[in-house]
Amino acid sequence: MTILQWFIFFLILQIVHYLGTWKLYEKAGRKSWEAAIPVYNAIVLMKIINRPTWWTALLFVPIVNLIMFIVVWVETLRSFGKNTTKDTILGVVTLGFYIYYINYFENVVYKRDRSLVATTKSGDTISSLLFAIVVATLVHGYVLQPFNIPTSSLEKSLLVGDFLFVSKFHYGARTPKTAIALPMVHDSIPFIKTKSYINFPQLPSFRFPGLQAIKRNDIVVFNWPADTVYMFRDPSGRHIDKPLDKRSNYVKRCQGIPGDNLSIKNGDVYINNKRLILPERAKPQYSYTIITDGSNLDAKYIIEDLQITDGIYPTGPNQYVFAAVTEDAAKKLKQIPAIKSIVKNNSTEPDHRLFPHNQNWSQDNYGSIYIPEAGKTVALNKESLPFYRRLITVYEGNKLEEKGGQIYINDKPVTNYTFQQDYYWMMGDNRHNSEDSRYWGFVPFDHVVGKPVFIWFSIDPNLPWSQAIDKIRWNRLFCTVGGDGQPTSYFKYFLILLVGWFGFDFFRKRKKA
Repeated sequence: MTILQWFIFFLILQIVHYLGTWKLYEKAGRKSWEAAIPVYNAIVLMKIINRPTWWTALLFVPIVNLIMFIVVWVETLRSFGKNTTKDTILGVVTLGFYIYYINYFENVVYKRDRSLVATTKSGDTISSLLFAIVVATLVHGYVLQPFNIPTSSLEKSLLVGDFLFVSKFHYGARTPKTAIALPMVHDSIPFIKTKSYINFPQLPSFRFPGLQAIKRNDIVVFNWPADTVYMFRDPSGRHIDKPLDKRSNYVKRCQGIPGDNLSIKNGDVYINNKRLILPERAKPQYSYTIITDGSNLDAKYIIEDLQITDGIYPTGPNQYVFAAVTEDAAKKLKQIPAIKSIVKNNSTEPDHRLFPHNQNWSQDNYGSIYIPEAGKTVALNKESLPFYRRLITVYEGNKLEEKGGQIYINDKPVTNYTFQQDYYWMMGDNRHNSEDSRYWGFVPFDHVVGKPVFIWFSIDPNLPWSQAIDKIRWNRLFCTVGGDGQPTSYFKYFLILLVGWFGFDFFRKRKKA
C-alpha cells in the first residue's frame, strides 16, 4: 500500500470508530466530536475506560495493536455495564461491531468508577495472559528474538542445535511490514505448519537507529532476500512469495560491507585485493579428498575428537571426500598412519548456478564483485546490469526495461544508477556446504533482522533425549556469540547467581515473618 492508500485507510478507520461510538462518548460525559479526531479520540477513550494514556501508543504498534484492539473493545463494553461472557464473546467475534449495536439500540449507563479488577478467576487469567503476550511481543519485535541454528553453514562457530538470542537493537529494530500476523511466530504456526500471517495489508516500514553498523566478520541474521533463485540443492527456480519480514531467516557471516570489492581466490575471501582475516572464533571448513591404505579409520576419533560431523563419502577405492574439515582437523588427519594423502578441494570449474549466473566463476574462485553502497552511482550497461537488475527492480522498487540497446528506469533512458540503500555480502564458514551470497547475491540492509549475541541453550541433534545429559552441550550454555578468544560458558555463574537470589529471598522472607 502507498502512503496515500494508508492515509485513506486510516481516515476510514476514524469514520468507523466515530459512527460506532459517538453516543457512548456523550454518555461518558464527553463531546461527540471527540470521537472523530484521530489519535485524540484514542486518548479520550483511554480516559473513558479508565486505562492509562500510554495505552494509546500500543494501538499504533503493528501486531501488538491486534491484541490491544480486542482489549479496548472488551474494556469499552464493560465500561457501559456489558460485562457478561456473552457480551465479551459478541464484542470479539464481531470485531468490535457489537459496540455499534450498544451505541444505537441500547440505553446503557456509563460506569465511571467501575472496578478494574477482574471479577472471576478466568477473567484475571485472561487479563494477565494478554498483558504477558503484549510485553513478549514488544520484546520479540524490538529487543530480542529467539532463533535456532538449523544448518551447518556456520559450523564450528554456531552449531546445529544452538538456540540464540538475536539482538534487534544493535543494528536498529525494524517496524513490521505485515500488519496482520500471530504474535511471536515467524512465517508459520508451530506444529500445524500453516501460514501465520495475512499478506494484505502491508505497512510502510522504517528502522530505528542502531547502536552500531554491520562490520566485516559480524554474524548476522537476515531475511532471505531471494524469492526465485537458482540453488545448488534445488535448480528448479522455485518461487516463494512472502512479505519481506516473513521471508525465511538466515544466519551467515558478513564478508563484505557497502563499498567493498570482494573476490574469492582458492577459497579465501579478499576485500579490495587484501586477504580477509577471520576472527579467532571463526573455523572455516572446506571439503577434502582423502586416500587411505585400505585400513579402517577410527570413526569415534574422527567424530568426537576432530569434530568432523558433516559427512564422509566414498568416491573410489580407498578414496573419500570429507565434506567439512577445519584446518586444524586437516593437520591431525595427516598424522594418521592409514591416510596416504589429504588434499583440500579447490573448485575451478565454472558454475553457472552462482550469482549472477553468467560468469565463469566457481565456489572457490569468484569475482571480483562490487558491493553497492547507498548514495553511490554505478554505470549501467549490458555487462553490469546482471549484477544490479534485482536491486534496482525488486529491492528498490523501480521499473526497468531494455529497448533497442538502451536501458530505461521508470520510462527514462539511463546510463547509470544511484543506490538507495546499503548492501552486504553474507557467507557461511562451511564454504563447500553453504547456500549464501555466492548463489543469490547481495543482502539489502532492509532485510537485516539483527545480531546474534547469546547462546542460551544447545543440544546435539544426533543424540536421543534418552541420553539427555550428553545431548545437552553444557559447555555452550550461556556463551556469547561474538568477542575475542574462544567461547566461554557463563552457565555456572548464572547458577551461582540463581542460588544466591533464592537464598537471599528465603532469608528476607524469614526475617519479615
